[in-house]
Amino acid sequence: MAEKLLQINFGVNVAPAEYDAICLSVADAFAAIPGLRWKLWFQDAGRRDAGGIYLFEDQRALDAFLGSDLAKTVATHPALRDVTVRPSDVMPALSAITRAPIAASVRA
Repeated sequence: MAEKLLQINFGVNVAPAEYDAICLSVADAFAAIPGLRWKLWFQDAGRRDAGGIYLFEDQRALDAFLGSDLAKTVATHPALRDVTVRPSDVMPALSAITRAPIAASVRA
């Protein structure tokens, strides 16, 4: 099956240090998502927005995450606002040319 990409963007209602602490407290839960190859976290503290880009092994894994309590927590967390969720298809041939880490699980 084809890998699937998910981008979640949102505004942040708390100071950057508090947002960082919230993220750290849930990072292991994200790392344990079945079928998640990797997640990239991003933040623009000056604009008070942030989000994540996720690579799932297939549509089934993406759908399972979107229906999970963890995804619902992101969508409703009081520290976040204006949450947008955008699933996309991966373009593997072009991504390979630009060295995207597709088809790979990254471990610390």
